[in-house]
Amino acid sequence: MESGTDLIIKGGQVVLPDRVDVLDIGVRDGIVVALASDLQGDEGTRVVHAEGLWVLPGMVDTHVHLNEPNMGHWEGFVTGSAALAAGGVTTYVDMPLNGLPPTVNLPAYKMKESLAAGSSAVDYSFWGGLVPGNVDQLEALAQAGVPAFKAFLSNPGGEGEERFREVDDWTLLEGMKKIASFGGLLALHAESDAITSKLADEAAAQGRTGPLDFVATRPIIAELEAVNRALLFAKQTGCRLHIVHISSPEGVELIEQAKRDGVDVTVETCPHYLALSEQDLVRLGPVAKCAPPLRDEERIERMWKQAAEGKLDVIGSDHSPSPAELKSLEGRTFMQAWGGIAGAQSSLEVMLEEGHFKRGLPLPLLSRLLSTQPAKRFGFYPRKGEIGIGFDADFAIVDPNARYTLTREHLLQRHRISPYLGKTFTSRVASTWVRGSMVYSSDEGVTLPGHGILLSSITKGVGTR
Repeated sequence: MESGTDLIIKGGQVVLPDRVDVLDIGVRDGIVVALASDLQGDEGTRVVHAEGLWVLPGMVDTHVHLNEPNMGHWEGFVTGSAALAAGGVTTYVDMPLNGLPPTVNLPAYKMKESLAAGSSAVDYSFWGGLVPGNVDQLEALAQAGVPAFKAFLSNPGGEGEERFREVDDWTLLEGMKKIASFGGLLALHAESDAITSKLADEAAAQGRTGPLDFVATRPIIAELEAVNRALLFAKQTGCRLHIVHISSPEGVELIEQAKRDGVDVTVETCPHYLALSEQDLVRLGPVAKCAPPLRDEERIERMWKQAAEGKLDVIGSDHSPSPAELKSLEGRTFMQAWGGIAGAQSSLEVMLEEGHFKRGLPLPLLSRLLSTQPAKRFGFYPRKGEIGIGFDADFAIVDPNARYTLTREHLLQRHRISPYLGKTFTSRVASTWVRGSMVYSSDEGVTLPGHGILLSSITKGVGTR
């Protein structure tokens, strides 16, 4: 008997760091207290039968755009966190740029904090931003609890004086020095604005406005130039670096070489770069438009090989939603349509489908990419990211035989658009648990709205290897 256990997840195929094992999970006060093969609880213990199901650590999605404050009509904490919960996500980190004002100083952070309180179904944290003119704000944001800072090397778009701006080289250098001084982490959208803006202007002048024209304006060389520049600055300043949504195997190899050279850098990619190609962009239209753009199928397979070799560190959704009309081609060209993929609800299922069922990658490897390594890099480990004694009881319970086709009715985000609509999945998230409480089930939907709590980075993030 495990005295005092208030929850037992019984008989599931538990995904551990190095293996999958049929175990019972004992939980007390939201914390895992036992992992054994035949746990017996007290009289009041809740027993959840998970025989035949996979029990994975809840996904830690460190790259989502929920757009509060003042842009909740695109996506807000209530709807965005509902979609994340339905996708097996138990912790997310919300990006700083699409809210008004963006999270680039302490007052903006406090505004976002107050809006999120009591609104999120799952646990959460907030990015800070590095933009021209706010280097002196970074340490205060770190002390407030932001686990990392985001900067753009290319124009992030948007309008108005308050919008999030890309960094110039001087801001990047000084920002990295400052972030290094307090042991912080900087993440970069790595595309060369000099290259992409020139190619976009040329395309517009020549009337080239289609999907493949868009891809051509954001070539892989733009990614590689920006990655190289960021790696050089990181090596010179000692700043810990995280390159987000890398779209090419060439970019992964650059970062891999930098790791061997001693740079403290990690690499993130997204499910859409592993599941969708530029031909899908032509087929699907603006719903699959993003920056960097989707690449060719040969590169997709090379990135899967890199995943199997351990060269990828983090998978993040880069959930970047918008109202459906901004994705419409009525009255606008493909170039003018909003660029962002709404994929929060599908990340785990896409990775299981494409990685495990189609390509045979083991569940522990996928779990490291989706949960353990993000939690480590962003400072939530050893609380989040793994099923183990002393960790929060955060689980994504997946039925590996619940074959279904994604429809609009399944989606819980504010605007029910997704490039994965119509895709058939072999498995489905059956339920999601945060700190020992079920926040979502496929039968009931969100069961505990507002359950999530704000997390601060509880440790300095570490490398993932």
